[in-house]
Amino acid sequence: MKTITPVELQKILVTQPATTVIDVRTPVEFAEVHVPQARSIPLDELNPGSLSLQKDQPVYLLCRSGQRATKAAEKFSQAGFSQPIVVAGGTLAWIDSNLPVTRSPVKVMSLERQVRIAAGALVLAGVLLARFVNFHFLWLSGFVGAGLIFAGITDFCGMGLLLAKMPWNKRRS
Repeated sequence: MKTITPVELQKILVTQPATTVIDVRTPVEFAEVHVPQARSIPLDELNPGSLSLQKDQPVYLLCRSGQRATKAAEKFSQAGFSQPIVVAGGTLAWIDSNLPVTRSPVKVMSLERQVRIAAGALVLAGVLLARFVNFHFLWLSGFVGAGLIFAGITDFCGMGLLLAKMPWNKRRS
């Protein structure tokens, strides 16, 4: 899989403004801050075959830090695209490189933070319910822990995919 640095992509965008850049974060994350030339297509809605793009042309993909963009690149490769290119470090690296962004005055919570809050709340609920209601609720905490281990090993986070479908992550500004 090919990668490119934000600075390298910015140089391409200056000379070739029609370059295809797709941001696969949630619509709310995209609305908060994004690369001006990027187009928003959330990962869970991405269907490369339905896009009117040439399969032999480069498609630059980015997300918050690079993980979702890597999954998007895999989808593009499977759909027969020859040049899906991941922007290394995603939007965070773009911002760290002091490159231009479009910002909304509205601050949103990243999907990663939402996953941490949900996982922590479920673990705490499982422990408290096990202590005060029925010890079998410990399984809830164990299930969440197993899910976090699975996500760390496989880089697939079911809770993140589920949270991305929540209404607050679907708002378009």
